[in-house]
Amino acid sequence: MSGKDTTGDSGRRAEELAARFLEGKGLRVLARNFRCRGGEIDLVCADGAALVFVEVRLRRHAGYGGAAASVTQAKQRRVILAARHYLAAHAAAERDCRFDCVLLDGLASAGIEWVRDAFAAD
Repeated sequence: MSGKDTTGDSGRRAEELAARFLEGKGLRVLARNFRCRGGEIDLVCADGAALVFVEVRLRRHAGYGGAAASVTQAKQRRVILAARHYLAAHAAAERDCRFDCVLLDGLASAGIEWVRDAFAAD
């Protein structure tokens, strides 16, 4: 076995960094890696009474546009689909919701960017 991280290992580490960062900002992590057919949410958090669906993006090299550029419209649609499933499964349709992104350009807490209300479900 090599000492090199796999993509899955890096993704899990990025999600853990993001979860700790958000908890430090007062959010409470309710679920991790919520999946449904056609979509996934990395983190579901509570920010007061609001539900926050968080997409965590890690990019090690800016040559591909950085982490923000990887949150495409197609990715947003998959997150929104999963959020609708989460709301239905948890009888939470009446709660205020938002979609945030936590962007990491490496696996260091100093390189975290939190984008609140990064996109909308419309």
